[in-house]
Amino acid sequence: MSTNPDPERFRDLMLGNEPGFEDVMACVFGIQRHEARMYLTLLEAPGSTAAELAETVDRDRSNVNRSLTTLREKDLASRERRLLDSGGHVYQYTATPVEEARSLMNETLDEWCGYVHELIDDFGADSV
Repeated sequence: MSTNPDPERFRDLMLGNEPGFEDVMACVFGIQRHEARMYLTLLEAPGSTAAELAETVDRDRSNVNRSLTTLREKDLASRERRLLDSGGHVYQYTATPVEEARSLMNETLDEWCGYVHELIDDFGADSV
């Protein structure tokens, strides 16, 4: 088997256009495309609150909060509590740096590939 895969071969396997970063991120982490877009929005606006993000992406704040929760669960965002001068607090969100996100994507994809290789290796083992 060749160690340098032919990119054209893989393009033929895809439906439509070559996937963008959002598509790959959504696939690898099992998240929705709007959650991947939220990650990209956070990259551009670190330290944003859910209310600020809701206004930026023109979505309901509850939807933004769900997206942020998912990103945090996948280690793609962090949350920091900031005390307000007037009392109370607000949470500010920051995206995981791109280099770290790429590393997480590669690790996750490598784990999945290992799992799939095991399934392939075990295929038909019962009938042999």
